[in-house]
Amino acid sequence: MLKEFKEFAIKGNMIDMAVGIIIGASFNKVVDVLVKQVVMPPLSILTDGIKFSERKIVLRKGMESAIEGVESVKEVAIGYGALIEAMIDFLIVGFTIFLVVKVMNRFRRKSQDPKDKTVETPKDIQLLSDLTDLMQEQNRLLKNKQ
Repeated sequence: MLKEFKEFAIKGNMIDMAVGIIIGASFNKVVDVLVKQVVMPPLSILTDGIKFSERKIVLRKGMESAIEGVESVKEVAIGYGALIEAMIDFLIVGFTIFLVVKVMNRFRRKSQDPKDKTVETPKDIQLLSDLTDLMQEQNRLLKNKQ
């Protein structure tokens, strides 16, 4: 088990994962501000000043106790506005991750294209491409002999 852990840590998977977690936590703050300070105010204007975070269904109203020593009754409510904000957060994060992955996939496809000379092709992809070209040439030569 120790050997497997060493391989995992040495290959960089642990470092990649740690970097991803740190960036994800920072990204969460950005999305939180984006939703609360940029997206929600215009939505509030469109809905006649309603603040979604304050929207709730009250199941039992809270009551203050006028008598000392007697506990007051706390309000019980379903805060569906917080759910709406969380869903908007989720949609923004999901769409942003989709765009990032799409751009990364485009760069990866471009770097793996052996015919594209603007980007240096990784050695393994280049070797496979050369091998494929040689096999096609060999097949062509064999067909011409027959």
